[in-house]
Amino acid sequence: MAGTAVLGAPRARPPLYTPDQQARRDASPWTVVQAVLAPLQLLVCLGSIVLVARFLATGDGWGWAAGSVALKTALLYLIMVTGSIWEHEVFGKWLFAEAFFWEDVVSFIVIALHTAYLAGWLVAAWAPTTLATLALVAYGVYLINAGQFLWKLRLARRDRAALSAGGTP
Repeated sequence: MAGTAVLGAPRARPPLYTPDQQARRDASPWTVVQAVLAPLQLLVCLGSIVLVARFLATGDGWGWAAGSVALKTALLYLIMVTGSIWEHEVFGKWLFAEAFFWEDVVSFIVIALHTAYLAGWLVAAWAPTTLATLALVAYGVYLINAGQFLWKLRLARRDRAALSAGGTP
């Protein structure tokens, strides 16, 4: 049958960026902002995991743990807003551009979990152990989301290398 894929044959995928999108990505100052904020957020997350786990294990250091989750949440909001601006500049959509649709979907789950933590913490709605557990769940989903973005970064680099070698991604 014409147009059907053969089982087991690799399926060609379109490049992550069109040449115009790649040019906009490379020219955007928001690309640099994302490149700075993403590793900063990851470092804060890793430090916060240590503080939250220490609190859950020993019962000590709740103030530091809670504050670290609040800082991580603030960075998450900042990277989401600046990432939306970046996505609009590159793809013409504020969110859910085809190339990053699933990353944006998972990002909203991450934001919902962090926001639930922040709301619960600010109004003292839940016990510290409940909040700490929620923070770790939020961090787990965040790490999955970070992995999604790292995978896309790898694909973009592979696409660029293939195109510069005269091939197709």
